[in-house]
Amino acid sequence: MQHKKTFLGIGWGFPPTFDKKTKSVEMVSEDKDIKESLFILLSTRPGERVMLPEYGCDTNALIFDNINTTNLTFLQRMIERAVKYYEPRIDVDSIDISTDDMLDGKLMINIQYTIKTSNTRSNMVYPYYILEGTNLTRNQNFE
Repeated sequence: MQHKKTFLGIGWGFPPTFDKKTKSVEMVSEDKDIKESLFILLSTRPGERVMLPEYGCDTNALIFDNINTTNLTFLQRMIERAVKYYEPRIDVDSIDISTDDMLDGKLMINIQYTIKTSNTRSNMVYPYYILEGTNLTRNQNFE
């Protein structure tokens, strides 16, 4: 499927999927591309990308630390810095971390942002937890 060029960009969908009819990679654009880009950024550890070793956000550095104000603030600043340097299409308005499910080992990170070129506000919720070696599946719903 051919996508017209947009001012927000076009990228591969995540996870990469292929259209058998057109024999091409499924593409995403506009706000969905930004949300998927943010998910990839937060899921990538620095050093995982060979050609861009600084890319990513080392959220896993805190995965077994205590959930306290200091660590939550550190996590917010870490995410804010990564988004500032690697997602130039947006300005972060706020990063809120919900601890409602912390006893289940899960934090929900809500990133409120404004798309620079259109001045449109949006948000993305990133689930922060470890998938155990069970039959769990990861939900990739970005909408």
